[in-house]
Amino acid sequence: MKIAIIGGGPGGLYFAALMKQLDPAHEITVWERNAPDDTFGFGVVFSDETLGGIENADTTIAQDMARRFARWTDIDIHYRGESHTVGGQGFAAMSRKELLRLLQERCHDLGVTLRFSTPAPDTERLRASYDLVVGADGVNSLVRAAHAEVFRPSLDRRHSKYMWLGTDLVFEAFQFFVKQTEWGVVQVHGYPYSATGSTFIVEMHEDVWRRAGFDATERADFAPGASDQQAVARVRELFADELDGHQVFANNSKWLNFTTVRNERWHHGNLVLIGDAAHTAHFSIGSGTKLAMEDALALAACLHEHPDTEGALTAYETERRPVVESTQRAAQGSLEWFENIGMYVHQEPTQFCFNLLTRSRRITYDNLRTRDPEFADRVDAAFAKAQGLGNTAPAMFQPYRLGELELKNRVIVSPMDMYSAADGVPGDFHLVHLGSKAMGGAGLVMTEMVCVSPDGRITPGCTGLWNGEQGDSWRRIVSFVHERSTARIGLQLGHSGRKGSTRLMWEGMDDPLPQDNWEVVGPSPLPYGPGSAVPRELTRADMDRIAADFVAAARRGAEAGFDLLELHCAHGYLLSSFLSPIANHRTDAYGGPLENRLRFPLEVFDAVREAWPAERPVIVRISATDWVPDGNTEHDAVEIARAFIAHGAAAIDVSSGQVTKDERPAFGRSYQTPFADRIRHEVAAATGAAVIAVGAIASYDDVNSLLLAGRADLCAVGRTHLYDPHWALHAAAEQEYRGPGAAWPVQFGAGGRKPPTARTDAVRPRLSLLRPDPTDQAVHLRWTPARAPAPVP
Repeated sequence: MKIAIIGGGPGGLYFAALMKQLDPAHEITVWERNAPDDTFGFGVVFSDETLGGIENADTTIAQDMARRFARWTDIDIHYRGESHTVGGQGFAAMSRKELLRLLQERCHDLGVTLRFSTPAPDTERLRASYDLVVGADGVNSLVRAAHAEVFRPSLDRRHSKYMWLGTDLVFEAFQFFVKQTEWGVVQVHGYPYSATGSTFIVEMHEDVWRRAGFDATERADFAPGASDQQAVARVRELFADELDGHQVFANNSKWLNFTTVRNERWHHGNLVLIGDAAHTAHFSIGSGTKLAMEDALALAACLHEHPDTEGALTAYETERRPVVESTQRAAQGSLEWFENIGMYVHQEPTQFCFNLLTRSRRITYDNLRTRDPEFADRVDAAFAKAQGLGNTAPAMFQPYRLGELELKNRVIVSPMDMYSAADGVPGDFHLVHLGSKAMGGAGLVMTEMVCVSPDGRITPGCTGLWNGEQGDSWRRIVSFVHERSTARIGLQLGHSGRKGSTRLMWEGMDDPLPQDNWEVVGPSPLPYGPGSAVPRELTRADMDRIAADFVAAARRGAEAGFDLLELHCAHGYLLSSFLSPIANHRTDAYGGPLENRLRFPLEVFDAVREAWPAERPVIVRISATDWVPDGNTEHDAVEIARAFIAHGAAAIDVSSGQVTKDERPAFGRSYQTPFADRIRHEVAAATGAAVIAVGAIASYDDVNSLLLAGRADLCAVGRTHLYDPHWALHAAAEQEYRGPGAAWPVQFGAGGRKPPTARTDAVRPRLSLLRPDPTDQAVHLRWTPARAPAPVP
């Protein structure tokens, strides 16, 4: 092939070297507009996984890199005058300049043509004369910009300011300096990359940056490659104690806002993007260099494996996109955590450190326990102490008091519509469904949305509480839960609003009924989505009637013996649609600003709270974001939560979306928990209200991690309980926990131990002459390069 590469960074150079090794006959030219010894930045970090790939692909490069690595396993976190060390992580870093030099030499030895200080020819000219054109020209890619109509990039410019610096202070480990100043929180991400230097990245929210006066050079016109020396001098002063007399070095160092780059497509004909041109991930979880070199490896492999370019580029994008998107989700969580770091500065130091370490949701409690058991023990002890408890049971099995309601543990079976009632009456299916979950170990089991009237149902199969027959059937289920388990059971009340009169989920979710449908209502005559029924706009008289329906249903629920009531103000149902500017276009006192949109949901809440027994808690489920432009955001969710708590809500159950079919959720592991985290720290913690996290929480490790980090007080787990009704009890067995937080029903007690498998049942012989020395398994490895001897006077 004849290949043109635009951009001589690590990704472009590594790709060129790999392709030449696969076939020396390839004719490869790299254009780089900078000189060969121009490089911006200081050190780059690699994971063990990436290094393994490099070693498999090019042993020469891998060996040259390995000889220059700084290696360590520790992370040091400096916070509120204390330093905490966590080990077992595993890092390798080297100078970016050294890496580029090695890759340039490798390309030269293999016969790649390198053209430095030379802008690349026009992309279309290259495409016409080369078999393949690779855009490896970084975050400000001209290739991407020239073909934006095809790649369809989105550039998310973030809210914090950062500056990439270096220092001659050689750190022994990864360093996080979290400094509380009179202007706000400023943090440093630092790590060693050689025997003589470390990377020193300063970051702060833009509000802090302005209050601190760093915006003095905001409009300065710096020459190419020049640094903001005024800001560098301020940084030296601000971190004088941490630098301990050492220097800070600049290299094209100016204040930047991180931009997350995403593209809908990565290739177009014989043109393909790699590295930062295609995608970026925040520096707080790793290196763009790492991603770029992984791209290069995958692209070279796919070109080698496929006979045609289009097939190879399609395979490359198919292979790499899920990996990159997973990395970007983790990076987004990390990025947003640091943007909001000011929310956490009240946390006790051990919890703060755990929170920082688990910010991306990739590192969890179990990960840390495997890597550094001593630190995990400290986290457990700190959590138990903060809860006023004398034991260190897993966090999920610690008891919790919700108002006057005692829960044996912090696991909730999330409300899940079953669409299996007849005329609103729950039957044997619901008894078995909810009863099995209660016997399965959860602390609280929630009903599905129980509808307050026939025209408040979502589907003909939804349960209700608008008559005595329904109340009697619910009483039977509640009695079973109370008699046969130690769980509590909660009632979720709601009205479908504009999402009503639809088919059963498995017949066509949200599709209107073909016949026997009923009138749907909403705050405004706006359908949920294309094909949905247009709701009738509610009058004041309608609203009074519906509020009375909620009150009557609440009273029946109290008579049935439910321990808790949750008002459903989420997922686009009636009360949720009043809250959302997407569904509520009213011009009266119930529409417009958030204060008005809250009015009717709060009226219903107050009426329900008045009708519900005072000693039993009332909680509220909300959608924290509508996931669409001009809809509610997490900032609105904070104010919505604040309002309900002020009216007496004992907890906020934080879900998101389902307000419109146009939504674009950012799905992923525990993807809704950052919303719960924000509400807990900005509102709930100061009021004593609880926060419930929900959304793709799939493992007991996730639950423990969220609780220990202080992101939620309780966790609601839905689909996992459908997979395994005894999920909580099995989680206890996996963690070897036996106690009141996960007591097995006496009838099932014999099953309380995890059954053996072929692997666990086998008895293994001794196969080594000497036992390994546990001290050789270095949990705490520091970077301590040999120092040159001091000169003799």
